[in-house]
Formats: sequence, C-alpha cells, structure tokens
Amino acid sequence: MIKFPYGISDFYRVSSEGYFYVDRTQSIPLLEAAGDQLLFLRPRRFGKSLWLSLLENYYDVARAGDFERLFGQLAIGQQPTPSHNRYLVMTWDFSTVDAQGDGAHIRQALYNQLNGAIERFKVRYAAWLQHDIYLDEQDALRSFASLLTAVQATPYPLYLFIDEYDNFANQVLMAGQGDGHARYAELVQGEGIFKTVFKAIKTASRGQGLERVFITGVSPVVMADISSGYNVAKNIYLEPEFNHLCGFTEAEVTAVLQQVAAGCHFSAAQVTEALTMLRTLYNGYCFNPARYEPIYNPTLVLYFLGAFQKRCQYPEEMLDSNLAPDRNRLLYIARVQGAEALIAAALNEQTPLTVATLAQRFGVAEMVASEQNREALIALLYYLGVLTLTGRNELGEITLRIPNLVIRRLYAERLAELLLPSVRDQDAGHLAARALYQRGAIEPLCSFVEQKILRTLDNRAQGAPDLSANELTIKMVFLALLFEDHFFIVDSEPTLDRTYGDLLLLLRPDMRQYKLLDILIEFKYIKLNALGKNGLELRQMSTDEIKMLPAVQTKLTEAHTQLQTYRATLTQQYGAVLRLHTYAVVALGSSAWSGQR
Repeated sequence: MIKFPYGISDFYRVSSEGYFYVDRTQSIPLLEAAGDQLLFLRPRRFGKSLWLSLLENYYDVARAGDFERLFGQLAIGQQPTPSHNRYLVMTWDFSTVDAQGDGAHIRQALYNQLNGAIERFKVRYAAWLQHDIYLDEQDALRSFASLLTAVQATPYPLYLFIDEYDNFANQVLMAGQGDGHARYAELVQGEGIFKTVFKAIKTASRGQGLERVFITGVSPVVMADISSGYNVAKNIYLEPEFNHLCGFTEAEVTAVLQQVAAGCHFSAAQVTEALTMLRTLYNGYCFNPARYEPIYNPTLVLYFLGAFQKRCQYPEEMLDSNLAPDRNRLLYIARVQGAEALIAAALNEQTPLTVATLAQRFGVAEMVASEQNREALIALLYYLGVLTLTGRNELGEITLRIPNLVIRRLYAERLAELLLPSVRDQDAGHLAARALYQRGAIEPLCSFVEQKILRTLDNRAQGAPDLSANELTIKMVFLALLFEDHFFIVDSEPTLDRTYGDLLLLLRPDMRQYKLLDILIEFKYIKLNALGKNGLELRQMSTDEIKMLPAVQTKLTEAHTQLQTYRATLTQQYGAVLRLHTYAVVALGSSAWSGQR
C-alpha cells in the first residue's frame, strides 16, 4: 500500500514516515540562483506549504544531522548546494491569523502569530543563540528586532519563510461585509500594520542578519498594495523552470496510478480509463505563458488516489470538499461589476479568453473599480486557479481557459445561480434536468428554459449575467442546468472525429451500473426576423406548427445529420456500453423546441 500524504504539509514527517513524494528538489539550485527574496504564487491546495516545509528542513542548521535521512534518496541529496543546513530558519504562517474584528483586533492577531513564531525560534535555537530574545506582546516588530540582534551574534544568517502571505488579508477583503474594503485598506495602505511588517522585513535584509526570504501566496494583489513598503521581492511564479515546482506531470500520475491499479488487479483498459478520468478532472493547469505545459493539481490527485486505493473504485464526490473556498472566491469575483459576463464567457470553449499581458501589479482598487478592468479580473481568476494559461494566439495575446472539469463545475453552478436566483426555480431546473438524463424527456427542460430563462434575458433584473439570446447563450444555459459531474463527464465541446458536438453528458464508468442515459445535444438558433413572422404570430402557433416552418426544418435536419455522425463516432469509441440519446434543440428568439432521434 502506498502512503499518500493527503493533507500533510510537514516534509519531515513525509520523508521520515515513508509517504509518497514526487521529487522536486532539483529546483533548489535554480531557486538559489533566482534571488534572495522570492515570491512564489500558486492557487490554494497546490502543495506550496509542503514545498516551503522542504526548504525549511533543507536549510535548517538544526537539521544537519538528519540531512542524509531526509534528502539522501532525492536529487538534491546527491548534489547538495553549499547552502544546505547553514541557516537559522523561521516561518510565519499567515493562514492562522484571525481576520475577524476591526483593525486593532487584526493587528493584535498578527502580532500574536509573529510572537508565537519568534518564541518557537528562541526555543529551537537556544544552543546557538548567545543573546536572549525579548518578546513584546504589544509590538511583535520589537520582538523581531530583538531576534535579529541575537541572530547577528551567531555565525548563521536568518532565512525567513512566509506561508500564505495574502491569506488573512484576502479573508478580510472577501468576507462579504460592508466594511471589508475599508478594513483591508486599513491593513495595507498608509502605515497599515501589514505594510509595516513588510517594511521591517525589507529593512532587516540590509545587513541586519536576514539573508533570504521565500514567500508563498495565491495572488499578487496584496503585494501590489504594499509595493512601496516591500518592493524587493522577485516574482518567480511565471518562470518556465518553475512551472512544475508544485504539481504533478502526466508521466508521474500515470506511474503512481499503475501501482495503485496493480494492487486492485485492474486490466490495462481499466488503467487507461482511470487515467482518462484523472486527466479530465484534475489536469490542465499551466503557469508558463510561453507555451502550454499542463500539470495536475496535486491535492486533488492525492484525494482521488487515496480513495481509489482504499476501495478500488473512484470517489463518489470528485471535487474535494476542501476546495469549497475556491467557490466562495468565485462568488466574490462575480459580485464585481462586469465579472458576471466574464464567468459566462469563460464557459465558452470555442473562444478562449485573451489578455495582452498577464497583470502582475494590480491592487484591490483596480480590481473593483469599474468594468474596464477586465484584464485584471481575468488575471485574478488565473491566480485563484479557476482559469489557466494555454499559450498565445496568432496575435501574440495570452490565452486562458478553465483548466478542467471540477473547476468548470464551479462556473456552471455560479451561472445557474445567476440565471435562477430563486431556490424554488433552481429546484425546478434540477427536476427538469433529471427528466432528461433519467428518462430521456427533453421537453420539460426546453419548456423550463423558455419560460424561466430565455424570456427574461432581454429584461434582466439587476445581478443577472450580461447575456443576450443566441446559439452560444442557449448552450451555456443548458450546460449550467445539466452540469452533474456526480454521474457524468460533462463536455461542452467534445472532439468527435475532428468535428464538434455542442453538449455531451457521458456517463462516468463507475456510474454505468445505474439506469441513466448518455446525452448528446446539438443546438441551433434562428433570429425571429429570419422566420418572416413576428413574436405575436409565433406565440399564436402551436409547437407542431412552428416545427414545420421551413427555416426550423432546415436547422433540425442540419442538426440531425450532424448527430448521426457524432453517434457513429461515439459508438465506435465506447461500444455497447453506450446508452446514447441524441437531441436537436432549435431556439427561436426566446423560445426553444427540440427534436429527438
């Protein structure tokens, strides 16, 4: 049995207790060459804390006796740098700072965290320190100054690690309280405590004993807001040599999956099937703007593999509940003016989002000011991990898309909530969707979309997404209502023999034991003026009469011809297990009709 370190960010424990670990220590010399004060950003749950813990153990003078045991089997153990085990190290973990209350309360919470770290440092290095460290409960920066004095009296410099530097500031900003922005400004602007702390770090690096700083976080927003206080950190998060620093490659996932599958006595076909699931669900992240080099989210992969190894079947819930805060952050972004349309546009795989350059120096003011800051919003969605880089287009623009299926689910849920703010309507939409994939009845869903969504698009209430009726809108609406990854692989642009279907709900292999249907839908849209009839005339016609209109018949025939081709391709790929029902949905202005074949 492989010991997967799910939720474990202590490298000493991972190494000492024989947990699974993918070696990234070959990057240590590159980090040393990159600079003395580094900022490394990755989305939540991407293994940043484990990497930081590894660096702590590598550089800690107190771990010198453990070097061979911890690193001997890793790349850096074979060729260590001269800097290994020559630092006194201290870590500030800002994820533990209480962000509730007013500015004074947060200041004291931050001081408490810093003082706690300084006290642990004092105890850990008692044998190396010649001077005592004074702890000031009311002013942790005085405690830090006393620590630096003690460090300077030793032959060892200080290496400071800051984990999740922006976490508690982001909590304040995204708390949804009316004074959130004001409290955030109090922390980072002027002589705010957060800015003051980083000023102290900058000063300490000027010959006062602090030699290196390594900072992790999610976004550069907070760093931009305190830039005048701390403008010495080098951003390395887009450097191509660090794209895989946190995350798993396809080859690494394949190798460990094969080990797990062997223990379950899976066939080669079952291994391929499981790898396809993993790739669809968790792969697709890229942090290199030069070219697309996808990597897997490590936490989600470990979550999947742990459950898979235990029961030899896929976890029922593919989205780890520990990633729920990502959904809350997407909700926060959606409240920003102009972001609603951006969320809908991100779901359109035919036209990727583009920016001239990925913004790296933007603060909260730019993010929330107005709709014209679209590029900053796109960049923030990237930093949060709900968009990823895919390269550059023919115009040199950076292209971005939703990385994988579990993140697409977050978008689909948010779009559904925007389209249907009423819980009663949301429940009715779920029932209509179930009628389709449980019984093959699409008419209830078409009727629901027509009555509850399409007819309101041109007369939107405040807070509804900025959408207008067209073929893409119809597809996005159905996608939002039908997205159900508990049962299906939901693909809004499936590649079918070099052609594209519009919306495919393909049953997950582990769900084929249930009486559910595979669904493929092709959408067509006709403007009312192309029918030669006005809206009033159409409303007086029956559904059967509308379906017989020449323009509608042409679109239905076109869709059914395409569906026949797609069916043949899918049948060839999946064989007898496929329970495929295909549908053509034609929308006329704000109404939708379907034809099944």
